[in-house]
Amino acid sequence: MTAALELPAQGRDEQIAALRRRLAAVPGKGAGARAAEVARPVPVLPVPEVLADLLPRRGLVRGSVVAVAGASSLLAGLLASVTADGGWAAVVGRPGLGLLAAQEMGADLGRIALVPDPGTDSVDVAAVLLDGMDMVVLDLSGASVPPSRARGLIARARHRGGVLVVTGGAWPGAELELHARVSRCAGLGGGHGRLRASEMSVRVQGRGQAVRPRGVRVVLRADREGGRGPAVQWHAGERAALNPLALNPLVSTQVAAERMSL
Repeated sequence: MTAALELPAQGRDEQIAALRRRLAAVPGKGAGARAAEVARPVPVLPVPEVLADLLPRRGLVRGSVVAVAGASSLLAGLLASVTADGGWAAVVGRPGLGLLAAQEMGADLGRIALVPDPGTDSVDVAAVLLDGMDMVVLDLSGASVPPSRARGLIARARHRGGVLVVTGGAWPGAELELHARVSRCAGLGGGHGRLRASEMSVRVQGRGQAVRPRGVRVVLRADREGGRGPAVQWHAGERAALNPLALNPLVSTQVAAERMSL
């Protein structure tokens, strides 16, 4: 299960100190475990395979800032890829994140720390978490971050080798911007039926010629062969047509509710 890092109702300095203590107590994130991980650095964090060709180095480059918007299945897929590969992730804000959907995509929830209520300064909370996490998701709740504060957090991500994923607000200077939109679903009728699959388009753009705008269609569906692997898997859209008669129902009603709301 996930580790919920609740901050006490104290002043800013006391909250940050408490967060550092809680982070050190998360299983597997003590000083010894972190030293072992640092000894074998990986230059990029993995993403769902069908998205790898969109990215210059086929993953999320450590020390970078990535802005993610649109369908939350994209964020769930990123969390699944990182934690299934043995990485650690934290989510600051965003209390409605679909963790069940992430788990069905293969996420190891024991490697995800949640701070659903970061208090008045979520940027400081994210900065602390970058000290010990491979990926930190920061939800801005519609706010904009001043360039001066953004530069400080970018420098921390580069120094610590983590990836900062920003959602729900404006972030100046993100290296990559990923946007997902659900285009159609299979299995849902007029107020009845079960979601069998969904197709979404994912677009990426970034700074420099290496990340020219490009996109791909992907299909999410239950496709576990022989009872092994994630319950919900990602497929390239052109190779996975939305044929309602050939698809199994997705596992969770939470996933279906998410699709209906987008």
